[in-house]
Parts: sequence; C-alpha cells; structure tokens
Amino acid sequence: MLEEIDSRVQRLLRQVNRSTLAQLDSTYQVATKSNYNDLVTSIDRQNERTLNQGLREVDPAARILSEEGIGDDEVLNLAGHVWIVDPLDGTLNFVKQHDNFGIMLALYIDGRPTLGYIMDSVNNDLYHGGNHWGVFKNEERLVPPVDTTLRQSLIAVSSALILRNVANLPAVAQAASGLRMYGSAAKEMIGVLTGELGAYVSWLKPWDLAAGRVLAEELGLSVKSIDGDGINVLSSNLVLVATNGVARDILTRTE
Repeated sequence: MLEEIDSRVQRLLRQVNRSTLAQLDSTYQVATKSNYNDLVTSIDRQNERTLNQGLREVDPAARILSEEGIGDDEVLNLAGHVWIVDPLDGTLNFVKQHDNFGIMLALYIDGRPTLGYIMDSVNNDLYHGGNHWGVFKNEERLVPPVDTTLRQSLIAVSSALILRNVANLPAVAQAASGLRMYGSAAKEMIGVLTGELGAYVSWLKPWDLAAGRVLAEELGLSVKSIDGDGINVLSSNLVLVATNGVARDILTRTE
C-alpha cells in the first residue's frame, strides 16, 4: 500500500512542479499575510488545491494539514494518516529571485514520521524517502553525511534568529566554518541531507518541518528542539536539524 502511495505522490509532485515552473514568469497575484516579508501568491493556493485533491485520491481516509488552510479545518492530533503540505516554500524567493524555493509533503502515520518529499523546484530534483527505505535524490540513494564538528561545517540559521540574538546563535555562527542562508526551509533541509551544511536552525511551522524531519531521521541525523519544548510537528518549534556531532556542539552553546 505505501509503495503505491509513494509512487503516485512522486508523480503528483512532479506534475505540480512543472506547472509551478511554467508560471514562474507569468502574471500572478501576490498578497501579504503576517507582514510585508510574509507573502502568499495565487500559485501557492493553486498548488495547494492540486496537491490536496491529488492526496485525497491517493489516500482517501487521510487528513490534510496545509499551509494556506485549504486542507481539513482542524488537525489536532496525528492519529491515522496525516499529510502535511507546503505548496510553495520560499515564496519571497519565488517572487523576488525566481530561485531557491521548493514544495514539501510528508506523511505521518499514528504520529510516526513515515514518508517525506522535498522538491528542489528550479533544479527539478526530488528528495524523497522514509519508512526504512532510505533517502533518494530522484533515483540515486543518498549516503548519510559525514559526521563533522561545528568548526568544520557550514551552517544555516534563520536571519531573524541571528539579528535578534536568539539562543546565543550569533556566537554559534561565529564558531562554525561559515554561515549560509537561502531563506527556504526546503533548500536548507536539502543542504543538511546532502552534507553541504552541517546544521540548519530556524523557527519552523508544521509544513516547514514535517518532510525534512522524516528524511533527516531516516539518514540518522539529529532533529531536536532548541527551546526545550520538544518537537511537535503540529505546532511551531525552534528546531535544529544537523549531523550528530554538529548538533552536540551547537546544543552546548545554546543551553
């Protein structure tokens, strides 16, 4: 059953990504949400409708939590099959750069991180896996990143956390080999999965975290809360995704 779901979801994601790229240079509506940096476009909403409709066909009994609110009205627990959908991650980049954005989906079954999908949209690369099957970039199986130290690693930290000096993170950045920021959870997560980054730290909402958590844990990476509240994929969290060595180094500096 999961094999069939996985195959159909991969096809659905590639279909939605083709449509997204085809509209990249077209005219679309842009609106603000919480502030002028928090954007939503008509393409976000179109993608969400298409993804949610496709997921209901693939997994009819599932509930759907999606960023723009087109899924189920309330998803208060992870009982049964729950899909978590980010229809266009990095919308500000999409609008301003036409680059560095993605699409993310995850399936949790009775609370267990089960399947994850991150589409690197412009490069048309799909990172997917879970369920003890491994993690793949398209058809190529990824090997777990080398377990380096903070000093040896590039890291990504949300700019808001650096600017506000949250959890001593500016000092963490200074202790690293270097600081890199895409402004897209999809791109930052891919960086950690592939070993280009040793860690990613950000305040993540459910749709920002769900897919990356599945894939990172499948590779044996650390997914931890920095703010001490623990990981709750149905709420917002200050999250560290990292190799185990880098996670240890960072956590000793943020305590």
